[in-house]
Amino acid sequence: MASRNSVSNWTPKQNKLFERALAVHDKETPDRWQNVARAVGGKSVEEVKRHYDLLVEDLRHIESGDVPFPTYKSSGGGRNGASEEEHR
Repeated sequence: MASRNSVSNWTPKQNKLFERALAVHDKETPDRWQNVARAVGGKSVEEVKRHYDLLVEDLRHIESGDVPFPTYKSSGGGRNGASEEEHR
């Protein structure tokens, strides 16, 4: 699976900017990676491409079932660990 160390130097804000930039600049956008890098700020074109490739690799592992679903503690009181309010 992708190394999280290479992704960890991205701040939550940069990740959000990256996500938004990808939503705006799809595969058909000329100079897509330059635009994404500019929108994120502080990252090179190579860094945003690598970040994207790592995320795609992670998705492939998740979708293929290589990554188990996390086990969450039940909060009690609700069905399937959810509160009654969440079921309303």
